[in-house]
Amino acid sequence: MPPPRVFVTRRMPGDALDRLAQHAEVDLWPGDLPPPYDDLVARATQADALICMLTDRVDAALIAAAPRLRVISQMAVGYDNIDIAAAAAHGIPAGHTPGVLTEATADLTFALILAVARRIVEAERFVRDGHWRTWDPGALLGVELRGATLGIVGFGKIGQAVALRARGFGMRVLYTTRTPVTTDLGEPAALDDLLRASDIVSLHVPLSAETTHMIGERELRLMKPAAFLVNTARGPIVDQQALVRALHEGWIGGAGLDVTETEPIPPDDVLLSAPNCVLLPHIGSATLATRSRMANMAVDNCLAGLRGEPLPHRASTNS
Repeated sequence: MPPPRVFVTRRMPGDALDRLAQHAEVDLWPGDLPPPYDDLVARATQADALICMLTDRVDAALIAAAPRLRVISQMAVGYDNIDIAAAAAHGIPAGHTPGVLTEATADLTFALILAVARRIVEAERFVRDGHWRTWDPGALLGVELRGATLGIVGFGKIGQAVALRARGFGMRVLYTTRTPVTTDLGEPAALDDLLRASDIVSLHVPLSAETTHMIGERELRLMKPAAFLVNTARGPIVDQQALVRALHEGWIGGAGLDVTETEPIPPDDVLLSAPNCVLLPHIGSATLATRSRMANMAVDNCLAGLRGEPLPHRASTNS
């Protein structure tokens, strides 16, 4: 009996693919960019399992066109790109990689907080552009974190890891959460109260119909004029057009973004010209150790599904 065929939409770091190849025929997409949708569908129809990335649209039409599929395994924590209900209707379990990127993403969140608060990117350009002529007591003045209030929207594992780091900086922490938690890492608050009180607002909620554009014009206008917005979750959580206005018109003091509504962000997007806005290319989990662990978790989910066993980390239609 031939081995099962697994379509993998991108090369993964570490040795996960070598381990997968011991149990299955691996059909690896050769490009550095995601497969176009038509190619994704065509390769999926010939596969018994799919290992995909958050850049791949795994919708109901693809699932219906792939009768051999026994499991879908995503190398990411979020899975808003997968139609989980359609997969379940076809009896196909879907897996993801939760928990593993908590520390890396929390680290990057604080890197962005420091970057916008201390104007790191602007200062680096200042040097490279030849503007540094002398020490200037009034140049590039930033904001101290000690004593500042950090508002964390979404207090799951990543939000709590960010709060733990904030403690080391001597910050006050407010947080919102759908599920009550017992913690001494911060104080619970309603979203509007958090937005009004915080010097920095950091987003850590999953993308869903409920959270899409949860930070729009109304919410941005509630923030302090000198406050910063940081987003390492998903781009569509923020109404990007409203954010551009907020930055250009001074409703808020700045933003640090690892994610945008459209990824990659178009080179002519007006957000790129917004003042005190630090933009990164979705690298929250981009450490070798974390991405290697994610790849191995994706392979574990895939192999379990092919064996007909429960997935170690199954995505839920309730998330």
